[in-house]
Amino acid sequence: MKVLIFGSKGLVGSSVSKKITEVEPSYKLVKSSREDTNLFSYIETSKKIKEEKPDVVIIAAAKVGGIYANNTNRYQFIVENLKINLNILEALAEYSKTKIINIGSSCIYPLGVKNPISEDSLMTGKLEPTNSPYSMAKLVSVELGKTLKTQFGHEVINLMPTNLYGPNDKFEEMNSHVIPGLMYKMHEAKVKGAKTVEIWGSGNPLREFMHVDDLASAIIFLLKKEVSQDILNIGSGEEVSIKVLANKIKSVVNFEGELIFNDKFPDGNPKKLLDSSAINKLGWSSSIDLDSGLKSTYEWYKNTLTT
Repeated sequence: MKVLIFGSKGLVGSSVSKKITEVEPSYKLVKSSREDTNLFSYIETSKKIKEEKPDVVIIAAAKVGGIYANNTNRYQFIVENLKINLNILEALAEYSKTKIINIGSSCIYPLGVKNPISEDSLMTGKLEPTNSPYSMAKLVSVELGKTLKTQFGHEVINLMPTNLYGPNDKFEEMNSHVIPGLMYKMHEAKVKGAKTVEIWGSGNPLREFMHVDDLASAIIFLLKKEVSQDILNIGSGEEVSIKVLANKIKSVVNFEGELIFNDKFPDGNPKKLLDSSAINKLGWSSSIDLDSGLKSTYEWYKNTLTT
């Protein structure tokens, strides 16, 4: 099996590449990043697919960020993600035998839908406003995949993971997802001897987090599976408040100061837990608990600071 991964150096792509190498060494793995293919160019994207002729394409390339980045770079988040997905999926239109695994996001689901959120909740209400441009781009990719499936016969699986974390994420203050962002801020505060760390929002929203290696294991599980359902949620089933999460990270980092929650910043969706029963029934389930995942992720981050 020849597997082409677009976005092979990002959070998801690097984990999937590593897991395939470990678990399925007989697979022919083609790792593609912006260094070899400009996904904003249809010509370059089409050329890459034509040259490689993969059996499977995994779309892990995307412009991603936390709530601040999504809310302040709204134009870039919709335009860049639309370009990436449109070019890849259009280039794949003539290759109906190529299996497509498209990595989406749980933010595509409407604000305020019943939790746990099922795949049937898609497009039943308004999107959460702070990241609606990114969500809209991901929704378009889902619809594009459906057209390839119904019109040309492609096998397309759209995976909707919950909030991911792990190695090769962005660890910075302004543009990170919540876990690497908090790890960065608390580590910096510890090193500098700061007595407080400010956390955006009230800390009350409930979130589900999953280590990226769990998503990678789900993707490998699905490579050989014939799946009729074109949208699959993938989550850990473990829900935690941002306040509890922050204190877990405080303990892992060994930051001894005080956490200050600033409720002048938006909280986003008050509660978001996915219903992952569909993929669980197929035989896959999450295996990395939050506590051990946070510890290993922080160890990885510390190691990057010394190399």
